[in-house]
Amino acid sequence: MNDLIYMEPLSPKMFDKYIQVGTKAYNEHYTHLWANADTSPYVQESFTHTVLKEEHSDANTQFFLIKKHGIYVGIVKLIIDCAIDGYSKKEALYLDKIYIIKEAVGQGIGTKTLEFILLRAKEANKKLVWLATMQKGPALNFYKQHGFYVHSTTEVKFEHVLDEEKPMFIMKKKIL
Repeated sequence: MNDLIYMEPLSPKMFDKYIQVGTKAYNEHYTHLWANADTSPYVQESFTHTVLKEEHSDANTQFFLIKKHGIYVGIVKLIIDCAIDGYSKKEALYLDKIYIIKEAVGQGIGTKTLEFILLRAKEANKKLVWLATMQKGPALNFYKQHGFYVHSTTEVKFEHVLDEEKPMFIMKKKIL
């Protein structure tokens, strides 16, 4: 991996930084999904000390802060063993979150992050990595460009997300 981009495993002492970077990146890319641009329901479910403490204590969940040139530019959350249609939890890894701050987009960080995730999946003998992404927006094309394919549809579960923004795709990529 490029030594300028580093995936730092999350430790409790870095919860504040994870919350700061994750909230910033989410708000920069996804306020349009929410009524009145109010992302607080998602932030409260994803980026608080209480939530992080509980999720971080689960050995099946891994978190990383993404650094480029020593600056925190994004976050990653993985569910290591997570079953999906025909793949057992031991065979499939779920990419729950990958958020990169806007000023760092387009610099190859997403690609390097996906390479890191796919390598972790391969090292864990996974057969598949899967994720959910919005049906509209640049993330869909990004994942397609990196070999993910649309498997099925789902939708955002938060009631305050605008109805026209709720549709999502479940995407998969087989590990060779």
